[in-house]
Amino acid sequence: MEKIIDWLLTAKPWVRYRTRLDLLDQDPGREEVKNDRKEMLSHPKIKALLTGLKEWPGEKLKRHNDANHLLHKLAFIADIGLKRADKEIAAICEKIFATQSGEGPFRVIVNIPIRFGGSGEDQLTWMLCDTPLIVYSLVKFGFAEDPRVKKAVDYLAGLVQDNGWRCTASPDLGRFRGPGRKDDPCPYANLLMLKLLAELPGYRDSDAAAAGLDSLFTLWERRNERKPYLFGMGTDFRKLKAPFVWYDILHVLDILTRYPGLRDHKCVTELKAILKCKKDENGYFKAESIYRAWRDWDFGQKKVPSPWLTLLAYRCLH
Repeated sequence: MEKIIDWLLTAKPWVRYRTRLDLLDQDPGREEVKNDRKEMLSHPKIKALLTGLKEWPGEKLKRHNDANHLLHKLAFIADIGLKRADKEIAAICEKIFATQSGEGPFRVIVNIPIRFGGSGEDQLTWMLCDTPLIVYSLVKFGFAEDPRVKKAVDYLAGLVQDNGWRCTASPDLGRFRGPGRKDDPCPYANLLMLKLLAELPGYRDSDAAAAGLDSLFTLWERRNERKPYLFGMGTDFRKLKAPFVWYDILHVLDILTRYPGLRDHKCVTELKAILKCKKDENGYFKAESIYRAWRDWDFGQKKVPSPWLTLLAYRCLH
C-alpha cells in the first residue's frame, strides 16, 4: 500500500485530499490536508463545476443516468468534501431549498412524454431516483440539522416498504412510474436511499435501512433470475466507472461499506472479491466504462490507471 499511497499523493488535489482523510485517516487540521483542500477549491475543474451549479436547477433531466446533469455534479462536489462554509456552496444550496415540494423532497425539472403518462411539458417535480441524491448532497455539505432537510429525510424514509423502496414519484405526476412491476423494489431508488441514510446516525441502524439492505442483498442473491425495473447485476454492473452516477459494483460497494456492521456480510465479501481481481500488477485500478461528459478527468478514459478510481476501490476494500 505504501507505493499506492505515494502514487495517489501525486495526483490531483481532490484525490490527495480524500486519500489523506479516507485512507490515511489524517486530521483535517493537518497542514498537508489543508493545503490539498485549498488547492482543490481553486482548481479550474472544481471551479467550473461550481459555476455550472449556480444555475440550479439547470436543464431538464432527460434520463436519470445523465452524467452531465447538475444533479450528479452536485453529488460529486459533495463527495470530494466541499462544505456549506465554502464560497458559493451556501448560495447554490439556497437555490435547491427554493425547489422544495410541499411533501418535503427537493425537485428538478423533468419532461415526461404524454405516451409515458406525463404532461409532455417541463415541470419541477421529484422521483425517488433523483431526490435522495439531492438530500444526500445537502447532508454532506453540513445541512443535516436543517429543518428543511429533516423534513425531506423523514418523508423519503417513510416511503419504505417491506421489500425496500419501490418506484415512487411526486403526487403531481399521478400514476406515473418506471418500467417494472409496481410491487418490486426499484434497485436504483433503493440504492440512493441507502446512500442517504448511511450518512445519518439516527437512520443508519433503522428498520427502514434494514429493509433497504435486505432488498439489495436479495437482488444480489437472485441476480441470475431477476432484473427489476431493468436493473441487472451482470457484466455491465461489474464494470468500474466514475463518478457515482448509476447502479454498478463500485457505487454499491461504496454505500454498503458505509454500514459498519456489514464488513463480513456474504454479499459484501463477494463483491469485494470481484473488485480485487480488477487491479493491475501495480495494484492500480482503471475505468472499464466511461461517461463522456467526464472524459477530461482521470477516470474518463480506459487506457491507463485512474487515481480517483483507485482511491474509491481501496476505500471500499479498507
